[in-house]
Amino acid sequence: GVEVGPQPQGVARADILDKMRKIVKHGLDFVQLFNEGKEFPPCTIEVFKIMEKVDYPRNKNDEIIAIIHPKLQDQDWQPLNNGDPLFLTLDGKVIPYQGNCTVYPTFINEAAYYEKKQAFVKTEKIKLAAKHLRSSAS
Repeated sequence: GVEVGPQPQGVARADILDKMRKIVKHGLDFVQLFNEGKEFPPCTIEVFKIMEKVDYPRNKNDEIIAIIHPKLQDQDWQPLNNGDPLFLTLDGKVIPYQGNCTVYPTFINEAAYYEKKQAFVKTEKIKLAAKHLRSSAS
């Protein structure tokens, strides 16, 4: 499957649909070239590895007491550094990110994750290396 987002439930966005079509086309092009025996050279790629899910700040009654800070909203896959604004309490107090490394949040403030107690997911950027690749069937 291919998931391209973020996109609210029940909303069809032309830009997201276009990205999904391009990804599927590249995948199909790769399969065709691989099946034709093309050799792909070694490569590296940056990916985002999930570290942990982060919940909203809550009170003793398990009620959300802060929302995503406006500077973090819509910043999926962008670096979040120690001290950057993370949450904003309902009385206007900023809760900064406190971490010992840069992280890359994603699924920020997604409506589908409120019930799962997830404000966002912290990821780290890593590099993966692949050896050359060629179909053995020719």
